[in-house]
Amino acid sequence: MGKNKIMNKKAVVLLSGGIDSSTTAAIAKAEGYDIYALSFDYGQRHRLELESAKKVAESLGAKKHLIIKFDLREIGGSALTADIEVPKGSCQSPVTSRQSPAAMIPVTYVPARNTIFLSFALGWAEVLEAPDIFIGANAVDYSGYPDCRPEYLKAFEEMANLATRVSVEGKIKFKIKAPLLYMTKGEIIRKGAEMGFDYSFTWSCYDPLPDGRPCERCDSCLFRAKGFKEAGIKDPLLLKL
Repeated sequence: MGKNKIMNKKAVVLLSGGIDSSTTAAIAKAEGYDIYALSFDYGQRHRLELESAKKVAESLGAKKHLIIKFDLREIGGSALTADIEVPKGSCQSPVTSRQSPAAMIPVTYVPARNTIFLSFALGWAEVLEAPDIFIGANAVDYSGYPDCRPEYLKAFEEMANLATRVSVEGKIKFKIKAPLLYMTKGEIIRKGAEMGFDYSFTWSCYDPLPDGRPCERCDSCLFRAKGFKEAGIKDPLLLKL
């Protein structure tokens, strides 16, 4: 990995089992971090992603993989956690500064999801004394979720360093790392392929078919297809189904 490889550094990596989080985990591994992978069983419609997260964590040699269970269906408010139909047929464009966010954010947005996930990650990172938390947030090819924006991640990082004992005592300065933030889906997939990552382990579909295959029509499936097309690579998940 070269002279700049980071040795014996711990990182908590949010790992859903999708393309972005899995590529992020692969990047952390390539940079020499010991990976502590964190996934969530939160009552999501697409719980198949958890099996993918397990495969990804194992393939990358994660030191530990936690799957924390809680039920966001009790709150609802999203097509992923309530009886709301998942939209099909078109990729949602990112919100621009001149558009109303409320008008653009799709019903697959889960209220405060990244804040909830990052809070768990921060708690574990404090216990591990791991200063770096990796998240696969992307502000280019994404669905316009407000908790994927760079200003949000910066604000959470500032909060993390105000709200934790190890930071206040000067032991650790937390960093929220989002290496994919300004990459297209095609660039992300090419990056992973260059590192030798096997995307057949990953899962993207928000609304799996009864037989367990991806629907290939939801936002997440369409962004996935767009990414593999741009990367000039055939999707290995579809090839093995």
